[in-house]
Amino acid sequence: MLSILDLFRVGIGPSSSHTVGPIRIANRFMANLTSAGGTPARIEVELQGSLALTGAGHATPKAVMLGLLGFEPETLDPDAADRDVAALEASRELPLASGTSIPFDPARDIVFAYDVLPALHPNGMRMRAFDADGATVADETWYSTGGGFIATERQLQRPVEDDLLPVGPSVPHPFGSAADLLAICAATGSGIADIILTNEDAMRPRAETEAALDRIADVMLACIERGLSREGVLPGGLKVRRRAPDLWKKLQNDPQSNEREQLFDWLNVYAMAVNEENANGGQVVTAPTNGAAGIIPAVIRHYCADTEDKTGRLRRFLLTAGGIGLLYKQRASISGAEMGCQGEVGVACSMAAAGLAAVWGASPQQVCNAAEIGMEHNLGLTCDPVGGLVQIPCIERNAIGAVKAANAARLALHSTNQTHVSLDQVIETMRQTGMDMSSKYKETSQGGLAVNVIEC
Repeated sequence: MLSILDLFRVGIGPSSSHTVGPIRIANRFMANLTSAGGTPARIEVELQGSLALTGAGHATPKAVMLGLLGFEPETLDPDAADRDVAALEASRELPLASGTSIPFDPARDIVFAYDVLPALHPNGMRMRAFDADGATVADETWYSTGGGFIATERQLQRPVEDDLLPVGPSVPHPFGSAADLLAICAATGSGIADIILTNEDAMRPRAETEAALDRIADVMLACIERGLSREGVLPGGLKVRRRAPDLWKKLQNDPQSNEREQLFDWLNVYAMAVNEENANGGQVVTAPTNGAAGIIPAVIRHYCADTEDKTGRLRRFLLTAGGIGLLYKQRASISGAEMGCQGEVGVACSMAAAGLAAVWGASPQQVCNAAEIGMEHNLGLTCDPVGGLVQIPCIERNAIGAVKAANAARLALHSTNQTHVSLDQVIETMRQTGMDMSSKYKETSQGGLAVNVIEC
């Protein structure tokens, strides 16, 4: 079993697959070179598939440089990262762990291979190192598989039957489907959050898990606060102005409005605050991706953060949402380059609906119903970012997803039995829909809004 802490990771914007993943890949490649000994004379990075087609708008070249410089997404200081990248671009000299440096020109040594469409996964990244004579000393192909996860070529080439072998530590309650999870809940009399927490206990002491969950919630809420106060225009050329601060001011001036629809505004402003921060390259939590990072924080901010039992609510929410997220990661994909935006915003909406239902006292079956409803009405959602930037339609899409999640949880509370469509069925439908979807609508900016909206 994967850990839910593999899904909720602290990183930087604007993309978990195009920014966080490439940082990890480049960092891992450099670590492998160091452990192998020797000093390369040149390094070349080839971005393939979606990493090439929308890499410029997703800050992938900067991510590559951060990884080569030894940064990790969870721990990097944004100011130090910007300073070191600027120094690398100016000097065109890459410092190595040995204390020496080698020539590295980002314009020459980061190659956008637009014509290479990898068969194993759309987000391919080939890393090569050469000696002084030009001979290859290392040649590795990696893939950024969504949500900050990375995999080697060999890992993705593993025969399908190997997927049935145990991965990671054994846990008391392994499950491979929602049906399995519900059966475990029924047999133990426990809720989904309790089952997930017990599994996490097999991976680390409970105090560490709870501390990690608290930090995840803190980073999410801090991201909202930054996004509510920072004004201006987002980078990238689309001239998208931050809207969350103005909407926040309006809500603050009239917080007790009797207008029922104001609920939408509260969820909208929190979600947009996060995704405007993400678009600006700020610190966010992959939930389960950066492109969908605003949905879960918006829902927990509105329904969990201002209550007396705040800590318990936040932990229950994240444990439940994380458990649902594991089902999508294990049975389908959370990569926009594989599934379209249904694999990002759709999955985040499903996770948030489940978490909120659990906080509201839903049974395990109702939690799964909420998750199913959250995804069912995001099926077929395309990923077609204008200009390759995580701005249009991504920011508004998170706001809509947060509202959908709350409504899905409400609908689920009015049901007691399994809905006509099960969570397992909707996850499989999402997977099949993603496989059938044209690559134009899967984070390549070659179709949809990306080609029908004229950039100014």
